[in-house]
Amino acid sequence: MQLDYRIRIMAEHEGADFFGIADLSRAKEAITDQGGEMCAQYPKAISIGIRLPQTIVDELPNRDNRAVAVNYRHAYDITNLRLDILTSKLGSIIQQEGHKALPVPASERFDDERICAVFSHKLAANLAGLGWIGKSCLLVTPEAGPRVRWATVLTDAPLTITGEPMEVQCGECSECVEICPISAFTGESFREDEGREARYDAKKCENYVNKTDDNGDWTVCGLCIYICPHGKNKKGKY
Repeated sequence: MQLDYRIRIMAEHEGADFFGIADLSRAKEAITDQGGEMCAQYPKAISIGIRLPQTIVDELPNRDNRAVAVNYRHAYDITNLRLDILTSKLGSIIQQEGHKALPVPASERFDDERICAVFSHKLAANLAGLGWIGKSCLLVTPEAGPRVRWATVLTDAPLTITGEPMEVQCGECSECVEICPISAFTGESFREDEGREARYDAKKCENYVNKTDDNGDWTVCGLCIYICPHGKNKKGKY
């Protein structure tokens, strides 16, 4: 069986809701700038996504309720863990076939100054044709909006079934911009030739969610995930 299909079947069996393969050649400069040659040496990326539970995301307007906040943090962390286990397994399969694989953690900081990981999961998912970059700088899927966590396996395996970037479908909608409690978004639409700062103030967002409440817990937000019309009222696995 072709490797493309084998890893897709395995990913879906292990709980992936989204699977795609990206050709990274068109983004090599951006990849090098973010993660260096360690990441830029790989020509392909396998993008894996798992939906966040609908019921938990739908409660985010009540995030000041401690139970809501705890549920969201737990769902966020567990989903990231599931992704990391899955990408590790995929990397092992690829390595057994004699190819190189670098599983990129779902949520690990690499650069504190730029507030970014060593590689952009959103970039891989976008190039794999799984969604588009919204005005919130989140990856928006037609099926679940931005209510998805992502992880990536970088590889030199000869994978052939690659996707194409999806056309942005936000239109005139700016609900994510308007709901943001600290106005972290400019409202500009995504453009490949512009940096993230043209749309999003990452430092402002980080400072907000790093505040602690009376119980010493981190602030929970996620309103840009909650409000997106592409994610609301969509049937999922939860």
